[in-house]
Amino acid sequence: MTLSHLDEAGRARMVDVGAKPESVRTARAEGTIRMDPAALALVRGSSGPKGDVLSTAELAGTMAAKRTAELIPLCHPIGLDQVVVKVEADATVPGVRVEAQVKATGRTGVEMEALTAVSLALLTVYDMVKASGHGMEIMGIRLVEKTGGTRGDWNRANGRTA
Repeated sequence: MTLSHLDEAGRARMVDVGAKPESVRTARAEGTIRMDPAALALVRGSSGPKGDVLSTAELAGTMAAKRTAELIPLCHPIGLDQVVVKVEADATVPGVRVEAQVKATGRTGVEMEALTAVSLALLTVYDMVKASGHGMEIMGIRLVEKTGGTRGDWNRANGRTA
């Protein structure tokens, strides 16, 4: 296997996707931030010093997905059809779980957009809650599934499905 973002001399390059057919592509990613129960209580009550943590993190994740190509050097700028970011408090962590689903019709996948959405939503939670302490831990950022494209569908539970 070769890395598509390296040329013959090993230099970084943007992949030419011009010959690929357009198709509907989706990706879903997830991640978690663990915090102490007192910090989680602030999140649940929207009583943190910076306001409503959950809805602000959802908005940050959506905005991040739209700007992925500006943040990751070799990503193609693509028009997104849909971005859905869910940010939920979860006492079993204790902390916050984030899931992002991204959809586009195009020549390249949206995995990086989904992963970027999750990452920035979690960083936003950290930023908004850090006044309660810096011991929070961001963990488990990962792709859960993707559909479309020349390599077919993939999901974490079953591996490649097509």
